[in-house]
Amino acid sequence: MADDVDTKEMAQNARKYWSAEGYTEGGVIREVDYATQSGGLFPEFAGIKIVDCDTHITEAPDLFTSRAPAALKDKVPYVKLDGDGVERWYVGDRNFGSMGGNVIRADKNKLLGRLAFPKLEQAHPGGHLVKDRLQAMDDMGIYAQIAFQNSGVTQAGSLMSLGDLELAKTIVQLYNDASRDFQEESGQRIFNMIHLPFWNKKEMEAELRRCIDMGLKGLVLPDTPERVGVPSFSHDYWDGVLEMCESTGTSLNFHLNSAVDPNTLTWEGFQFEQTLSVVATMFSIGNAATLGNWMVSGRLDQYPKLKIGLIESGMGWVPFAVEALEHQFNEMLPRFSKTLQRRPWEYFRDQFMCSFWFEKVGPKLLLETIGVDNVMFETDFPHPTSLYPGVQEHLRDVFSGYDKATAKKVLQDNPVRFYNLPF
Repeated sequence: MADDVDTKEMAQNARKYWSAEGYTEGGVIREVDYATQSGGLFPEFAGIKIVDCDTHITEAPDLFTSRAPAALKDKVPYVKLDGDGVERWYVGDRNFGSMGGNVIRADKNKLLGRLAFPKLEQAHPGGHLVKDRLQAMDDMGIYAQIAFQNSGVTQAGSLMSLGDLELAKTIVQLYNDASRDFQEESGQRIFNMIHLPFWNKKEMEAELRRCIDMGLKGLVLPDTPERVGVPSFSHDYWDGVLEMCESTGTSLNFHLNSAVDPNTLTWEGFQFEQTLSVVATMFSIGNAATLGNWMVSGRLDQYPKLKIGLIESGMGWVPFAVEALEHQFNEMLPRFSKTLQRRPWEYFRDQFMCSFWFEKVGPKLLLETIGVDNVMFETDFPHPTSLYPGVQEHLRDVFSGYDKATAKKVLQDNPVRFYNLPF
């Protein structure tokens, strides 16, 4: 697949994963009084195992080299310090971009106006070390975390551009093996999402089966795979994956992965911080397109038990988007009235999850409208815009108008059910 895709363009994908300026020195340090932030679970949440459904694990510098067979150790990704003082991933002499976002400094203060510190040693070690991550979770009152990649080193488009699809598949498999190890070392408290070599249907399905059998709890995919030359989700290319996800209860996650490119929506002449503020906001709102694509596709009727997560999505936009789709079903889809078996609100409540972190209006005023069974909580730790510090204070605020059973459903029961967690 995808032989006709512009490989030069795909090769740029990892480097564009984060704007390069966001990793240079700069920004403003926010001092954090950590003594007030390390008390763990607040009393009103006692007995609730809070699951943070969106966090990021920085790929350790030796993740690939330490696991690769001897014949591939000089071919798999490695980290190099560039002349501008920024550590980046490389495959051979090809720049695969930065190590990903971590704005929590090693001393637990927070960097504002940047995406990360230039070097891994400057950042909180919990970004990539299990022991330190578990301590940070305990301090924040978080029992478990769903985790996503931090760098662009495993992006399919960039891996496809290597010209060695066997090596590309091995890199994905090594990442998934590391995710299994991280999950086991954490005592089943940290759950990295599966990556797939989705440029090859047979190998994609085999790797998904392997990862499910290893005990991994969900997968993450781009919502428009046709951008890298792979058929869209409307194509039967994906039937095997969707059938496997449905039959095993494995969730399909779209992480801050809207079907629009927010980088095209900002004004020229903005500085980095101005651009990022708009882009980050539009990434969340753009999930309305992802939601709509699935609802009008007919795929949800083919796979009525498929679980779809809109992660790092926010929740406040959901009522408008679903209500707009209800209107469009009436106005634009009369020919599909017999093929689309449910209405948008039914599709959403049957098969979707959204998540919130910094929001107050959404969880306070829209929880019951969206559906108490369809919302999860996240922190986005340790990324920029993450809910740090103040996790417990924020939860106390947004759940102050609800009973404990409702808080438990959003904070524990929903993610446990969605990800098939072992507690």
